[in-house]
Amino acid sequence: MQSMVKDHKPDYFLIVIILAILSIGTLMVYSASSIWALYKFDDSFYFLKRQLLFAGVGVVAMFLVSNIPYFLWIKYRKWIFILCFLLLIAVLIPGIGMVRGGARSWIGVGAFSIQPAEFIKLASIMFLSGYLVNLQDKITEFKKGFLPPLFFTILIFLFIMLQPDLGTGMVFLLTCFLLIFVAGAKIIHFSFLAGFGFIGFLLLIISAPYRMNRITAFLDPWQDPLGTGFQIIQSLYAIGPGGLFGVGFGNSLQKYFYLPEPHNDFIFAIIAEELGFIGAAFVILLFFLFIWRGILTAVYAPDLFARLLAIGIVSMIMIQVMINISVVIGLIPVTGITLPFLSYGGSSLTLTLCSVGILINISKYKQ
Repeated sequence: MQSMVKDHKPDYFLIVIILAILSIGTLMVYSASSIWALYKFDDSFYFLKRQLLFAGVGVVAMFLVSNIPYFLWIKYRKWIFILCFLLLIAVLIPGIGMVRGGARSWIGVGAFSIQPAEFIKLASIMFLSGYLVNLQDKITEFKKGFLPPLFFTILIFLFIMLQPDLGTGMVFLLTCFLLIFVAGAKIIHFSFLAGFGFIGFLLLIISAPYRMNRITAFLDPWQDPLGTGFQIIQSLYAIGPGGLFGVGFGNSLQKYFYLPEPHNDFIFAIIAEELGFIGAAFVILLFFLFIWRGILTAVYAPDLFARLLAIGIVSMIMIQVMINISVVIGLIPVTGITLPFLSYGGSSLTLTLCSVGILINISKYKQ
């Protein structure tokens, strides 16, 4: 791999798209969080300053990672995965893992903390991509080719669910399944899996009452408008008045303590309210352009590992975007995952930018 020809020129269009989405996200985090920040911390710029710090660190990390030859990741992928897996286990230990929002998903001290589930997504994509390269001669076989990566995926998914974090778990699961399919697994094997997956999904919902409440709130949010249906109702109340051109940047009404923490999972609702259909459609267009350039990077990648790694990164972000926006507009139940590049966050934003740094590096190599 090291002897391959390198173009040295990254996909500048891809970089511009990423920075454009990130810039919009930073502005919208300020607009969506200013009232809450002023009330809680007596500083309307509290979340903006932290987001600028996260974004700055993330962009620097993105450009640093973009200069690391992608084929080095296949060499160290096992150690990276082991380290991230140990963090995932550590977060489950009382006294080490921090509980927020009913889930033990964080490790750290006070406000400075990381979410190991975010790290394990990227580490698993690296590990699985390398493993699937070595499995190419058996990938069409059910027992020797399909089951090993399937068991790996389900094992990590179960550890994520112990926190519990269904949103991150679903993104991880769908990303790995798509990666296995692109690597050459037969579609009939996935159809066999579908029945067991449906039963497992039902068991996950039944096992936790709050998940069942989210399903019923999705089907009829007005059944409990001040309880389980409150968030989705307020989200739709934000989107509706936005109209074609929006109420104007900074003029959202829903951020005045109606929509809970609007700078996080439901930031797209504030975008639709303030920037209207035109602004929301422009953000979706930017994500489509990102996915398009990411897929082109995978198509023209010089080897199978690079193709699978690129597809895995693009799929992870694409699935997360689709789930988040679907939740905000009421197409699926609330899952609790952020919108990449746009939502307020630390480890999620930084890891996403590191991921696209790998994608940018792959774009430097031409087949």
